Amino acid sequence: MASVVDVLEERGFLKQFTHEQETRELLEKEKITFYIGFDPTADSLHVGHFIAMMMMAHMQRAGHRPIALVGGGTAMVGDPSGKTDMRKMLTKEEIQHNANCIKEQLSKLIDFSDGKAIMANNADWLLDLNYVDFLREVGVHFSVNRMLTAECFKQRLEKGLSFLEFNYMLMQGYDFLELNRRYGCVMQLGGDDQWSNMLAGADLIRRKEGKPAFAMTCALLTNSEGKKMGKTESGAVWLDKNRMSPYDFYQYWRNVDDADVEKCLALLTFLPMDEVRRLGALQGSEINEAKKVLAYEVTKLIHGEEEAEKAKSAAEALFAGAGDMSNVPTAAVSKDMINSSILDVLVAAKILPSKGEGKRLIQQGGLSVNGEKITDINRLVTEVDFTEGSMLVKRGKKNYNKIIIE
Repeated sequence: MASVVDVLEERGFLKQFTHEQETRELLEKEKITFYIGFDPTADSLHVGHFIAMMMMAHMQRAGHRPIALVGGGTAMVGDPSGKTDMRKMLTKEEIQHNANCIKEQLSKLIDFSDGKAIMANNADWLLDLNYVDFLREVGVHFSVNRMLTAECFKQRLEKGLSFLEFNYMLMQGYDFLELNRRYGCVMQLGGDDQWSNMLAGADLIRRKEGKPAFAMTCALLTNSEGKKMGKTESGAVWLDKNRMSPYDFYQYWRNVDDADVEKCLALLTFLPMDEVRRLGALQGSEINEAKKVLAYEVTKLIHGEEEAEKAKSAAEALFAGAGDMSNVPTAAVSKDMINSSILDVLVAAKILPSKGEGKRLIQQGGLSVNGEKITDINRLVTEVDFTEGSMLVKRGKKNYNKIIIE
């Protein structure tokens, strides 16, 4: 039977190891406890977190115990990794609410029952730290010269790096040490942008406890051009259906570039790799079959089978002229929006984030109502537009919404 490292490698997850050979041997011989950190600055995870969730799930299926660590303490500081600006600070209540939402989403892929996985919050140990004790215990092991060579700090140094953020690496390193002491956690997994912080934690455990500790990073989800995936014209691809409907989520995956289909199937579904390679090798119009499988499987994982079926049926209704139109994402506006401009109606229905976005869409020829292309940004919506009680709006080539009057 293939080891979990082989599985992760074959599917394209793995990027860097602290100690590759030792890691391979450890995961084959023992069942370990490992952790991945999640930033609770929003009440939903997004596609950027999806690879980490899948990596966790593969590890758990191989018998290893995951810890999902929410950064309730570190969220009060802000992580400089991959950011050119400081993050806003949240209240404890906001962080707790977000952490609860994150656990619910993780539970779709991770089994938290009977101690099979642990949800931890670093606020439990970071918020009560004595600063002088912390400096003596942890600060003494960090070289400022070495920290300044880390990629996460280099970017911020150009704009100015606050001392608050400079502490972040120490705090994340301390998290790993604390999880090692509390739960016997010996490995951290995470995105490749966290490499410097992960190294710091593994090194701290070796220095403080005299024990081995490991880190393994996964690739970030990028397209064939190397750009991060997970952005649409209306923002991030969220995993929460209140932020992004299951239909729009399905459509996002249905419309990925041909070149990205095989990679997404390998990373974001549990389909066997023989099937992934078969689907990824399809050419021409046949690749659409692979995209339908990708969209269905990913939507089923995040939103459940029922929502995946609804999204699939809605897509078929719109594109093949068959199926059930009742599953097309529907928004309601109040009756007093009749005789308002199309842009006002679309913003009120939360189909567009702003009128500026709508103007750009119209100028690019990308907006139509009931099959009629909109060319006038002042076009009014009248009762005539609501045939059989609803109006069908199309954005771009493949994004549909129904609007009804409340």
